[in-house]
Amino acid sequence: MAEKEKKPNRLWAVIKNTIPIKGLLFLAVVIAVLTVSLKTGFGTTHFNKNNTIKMGFEDIGELATQSAYCRQINVTSDVRTLFGMDIPFTQSKYVYSYDVIIKAGFNFAEIEPIIDEDSKTITLKMPAVKILSSEIKDDSLEIYLEKESIFTPITLTENNEARIELKKKAAEEAKENGLYDDAEKNAEELLKGFISKQFDLDTYKLKFEHTEPADQQATTSAEQGEDNAEE
Repeated sequence: MAEKEKKPNRLWAVIKNTIPIKGLLFLAVVIAVLTVSLKTGFGTTHFNKNNTIKMGFEDIGELATQSAYCRQINVTSDVRTLFGMDIPFTQSKYVYSYDVIIKAGFNFAEIEPIIDEDSKTITLKMPAVKILSSEIKDDSLEIYLEKESIFTPITLTENNEARIELKKKAAEEAKENGLYDDAEKNAEELLKGFISKQFDLDTYKLKFEHTEPADQQATTSAEQGEDNAEE
């Protein structure tokens, strides 16, 4: 029985007649490179890992990592004066206190992850820690002195200014007692748990690079200026 004649591949015939020989060679090289890239993951590993971490941070957004509870005493007073002297019976004065809750944390979307596969190091460049909120607990009011003159009533504007000043004092006191330091430490623990779900931290080293808060930079600059003046 005569062997059947092998029919030519029509698709290959069309490609060969349509695309020049140089074009076919270029196409073959591209296909080979893509095949190797897909098998080895070349050019995609770092990008995908960085993006996965970054997207996870963006989902978190702003998060408070430390809270401080402060009781602040404030004095609000006013008096009418004449020629620089207080007029008797015209002084209004309040001495009172409030509890203030100060929360500090980070915008996690601003964290920049850097993965170095050669040294097996993950570096998280942190944004500056900042105060996210300050809240006066209105039900915590305690009044120690309440004296108001009909000649010098405390206005709503003065009362509002006193509340703003109360929050500022509470924030400064909280920072002096380690609010920012505690917020950074708690954020590191939180991030360590997040990263450990995607990387083996027995293999990778995790590093944090913190940015100094803007309000602390101003304080540091002022202290350096005073030191220079003393010298």
